[in-house]
Amino acid sequence: MNFTIRTAREDDFPAVLGLIRELATFEKAPEKVTNTVEQMLSEKDLFRCYVAERESGEIIGMALFFTAYYTWVGKSLYLDDLYVKEEYRKHKVGTALLSKVFEIARAENCKRVRWQVLRWNQPAIGFYEKKGAVLDGEWLNCDYDEDGIWNFR
Repeated sequence: MNFTIRTAREDDFPAVLGLIRELATFEKAPEKVTNTVEQMLSEKDLFRCYVAERESGEIIGMALFFTAYYTWVGKSLYLDDLYVKEEYRKHKVGTALLSKVFEIARAENCKRVRWQVLRWNQPAIGFYEKKGAVLDGEWLNCDYDEDGIWNFR
């Protein structure tokens, strides 16, 4: 199967948001996606995204990430979402997207690439371990949603 990895354009945002929604459904939390194309457009300077595109123009996968700073190591990339449509898995699409993120990390002299994976997502865990990722079961996420941010005391 032929596909290319390229930088996402603004006109890709509807397809990217569709992939985000697919991922949320897979992760059993579709109701948590509140992002919109309009919001993505207004916040486009805060993230970077690569898409996997078939020759037909269909967007079949994406890697969305941003620059982060971790006090222990310094400049890093945080991979927020890596997702490939189910019917295109096992065709090296995920590997190509992840390779692109690591290419950027090397070019920008990052000290770490970090992301999260759900404990029950064994196919993803297996993929990441096969690629050499170190999974850290020690740390827990601490999140506040928008309401929590505004109601923090």
